[in-house]
Amino acid sequence: MAQLACENLWVGYDGTAVLQNLNFEVHTGDCLCVVGENGSGKSTLMKTILGLQPPVRGRILTGDGLKKNEIGYLPQQTVVQKDFPASVWEIVLSGCQGRCGLRPFYNKAEKQLAAQAMERMQITPLAGRCYRELSGGQQQRVLLARALCATRKMLLLDEPVSGLDPKATAEMYRLIEELNRRDSITVVMISHDVAAAVNYASHILHIGDTVFFGTKTDYLQSRQGRLFASEKGGDGNV
Repeated sequence: MAQLACENLWVGYDGTAVLQNLNFEVHTGDCLCVVGENGSGKSTLMKTILGLQPPVRGRILTGDGLKKNEIGYLPQQTVVQKDFPASVWEIVLSGCQGRCGLRPFYNKAEKQLAAQAMERMQITPLAGRCYRELSGGQQQRVLLARALCATRKMLLLDEPVSGLDPKATAEMYRLIEELNRRDSITVVMISHDVAAAVNYASHILHIGDTVFFGTKTDYLQSRQGRLFASEKGGDGNV
């Protein structure tokens, strides 16, 4: 059974679709990379999967024990968010809000979960630091730790290395790969980096004038994959 399935899905805003007739499945342990040109609807799709906006048409189904409130989310950061005046500990712990229900405080188990997520992301020494004082790479680790507080099943990552320098980018990809392959957390990741997509993905969803969904091997052999990889600097032999 698929952990996540989109059936005849149309997504967009105010009833106007930017993507139509999407059909794909994500299974436990998959790493799905979503690629496509700017403005093609990748982030809109992710927000629709999360329930942050309704689909224009079609269905989004969860299975294999996954509930919609068990999906961790790392969004693209705005300038305002990067300057958020909270401590690292407060931001990571906020990832447990979905576990609190109507309870207006975090319990011991949730605080322990946040501490474990920080340790996993190697940011424990930063707990008392103000978020806005951190480097871009450190901020992304904090947000990934927050996402881990919400789930041990599926992560949705929207351009997780955007704006990072090469060293921080490599480190972020390493952490994501470990979460997927070692911890068996399913990953759905939007990326403009086709080389990274074919390195780390098990499957590719290419959104554009036509839609491709399949394994990365099939994608690299497809016309879309070869063309997009050559335009974006990817390597068809990866």
